[in-house]
Amino acid sequence: MSQLSFQDYPREPVVVENLSVKFMKQGKFIPLSLNGTALKIAMADPRDVYLVDALKTAFGFDVEVCWGKEEDIIESLERVYGTGTQTLEMIIEEAGKDVYDISRGGDEDVDHLRDLASEAPIIRLVNRLILNAVEIRASDIHFEPFENEFKVRYRIDGILHDVESPPRRLQAAIISRVKIMAKLDIAERRLPQDGRIKLKIGDKEIDFRISTIPTLFGESLVMRILDRDTLILDLEKLGFPQHILPQYMELISQPYGMILVTGPTGSGKTSTLYTTLAKINSSENKIITLEEPVEYQLRGINQIQVNPKIGLSFAKGLRSIVRQDPDIILVGEIRDKETAEIAIQSALTGHLLFSTLHTNDAPGAVTRLLDMGVENFLLSSTLLGVLAQRLVRVICANCKKEVIPEKRLLRSMGMEPDEALNHTFYEGTGCELCRGTGFRGRTAIFEYLGVDDDIRREIVQNATTERIKDMAIGKGMITLRQDGWGKVMEGTTTIQEVLRVTLEK
Repeated sequence: MSQLSFQDYPREPVVVENLSVKFMKQGKFIPLSLNGTALKIAMADPRDVYLVDALKTAFGFDVEVCWGKEEDIIESLERVYGTGTQTLEMIIEEAGKDVYDISRGGDEDVDHLRDLASEAPIIRLVNRLILNAVEIRASDIHFEPFENEFKVRYRIDGILHDVESPPRRLQAAIISRVKIMAKLDIAERRLPQDGRIKLKIGDKEIDFRISTIPTLFGESLVMRILDRDTLILDLEKLGFPQHILPQYMELISQPYGMILVTGPTGSGKTSTLYTTLAKINSSENKIITLEEPVEYQLRGINQIQVNPKIGLSFAKGLRSIVRQDPDIILVGEIRDKETAEIAIQSALTGHLLFSTLHTNDAPGAVTRLLDMGVENFLLSSTLLGVLAQRLVRVICANCKKEVIPEKRLLRSMGMEPDEALNHTFYEGTGCELCRGTGFRGRTAIFEYLGVDDDIRREIVQNATTERIKDMAIGKGMITLRQDGWGKVMEGTTTIQEVLRVTLEK
């Protein structure tokens, strides 16, 4: 009889009526499958005929025995039956039995709160909320206190979704449990706090970035899930269209100058920059990054985390970085005139510098820097190119179907309904795989502004965003909405998605 590997154990519980988890633990066995009366189990001791006879007699099963490692069986029982057999509702009910509302309590409640947060039901509940979020590929978990409820929401593919929320009386214990995991001060509920957690889930380690902030009805807490397996270090897989990719590859191979990636929070700027650095990383280049915070660790790259509390700002860190003899520098964000000026000086003195800005489009980055007080002649000398981007949800391949878009949607994209008859459009109807949303995963849409001599002259003349944009379009620049339209025509996303994330004046 060959021994089972850990991959052979069930991911979901095999439900056998009246068969208790306690009995399974005592007998060191776990059900693998149940077909009618045929029960297949993994046992640590396959020679235990008494256990097999007990199952046959008590349940009337035909039992097939497989041999498994004791530690694998125990771990599988904990993973599948420790939390998995219970619905979130059952775990919440169990957790709420002995917990009272101390969310408005004072310091005298801290010891009791620490005890509650360390109770098994609260630990199980928080673990299940985290595990569920990871399983459905959520990027964030939001714990939000309101006057009469305590909400838990997951951000999936950029959109927040409500999940089964615990009663409000569990709020303080749940928040405290996460704060304990992140080594934060549970007694401090009046000031914002930030922390990190590293958890092993399945066979991979996942980082969580924790942020708390006091609100009117208690602490609001957000967990950002940083799963390195979801980081795509491939420009084409990120969604780079063929009309931009060659230009971008040429851009990032320049020896010095400044390259900017723009877009709002959550538009995928960090992923694009990390992928870019991974592409140009080699033993010949020294790459240093200055980030707030460092989201993913990249092999062979020196990463520094900004810490304003001790005076390590972007500007101060950047001054120190240039003395480290780097070839390539990434500054997480240009927020002020001081950082912008040091970044430009770094680009002028022989460094290739990458950074981000929060602007609506690529041409807007130029005027944003000029508005900060950057000298126009210095900017025109250093800026090589600007990449603007957004993330759109991808239609679920499992429930994708042809549709005829509404006339108003077509017109908003500059197409008459009659023209649409020659094209095929798709939407997702919603299925179990995409949790009824019709979307699964995201891809990026881009707008690339290459800075040539004509654009440089416009920068020197302090041209408006509209003037630079018109000139760039005249030279063939594809706008964000036009690139999104290309993704619609490919059947990757929907018109509604493109309209949701783009702004056309």
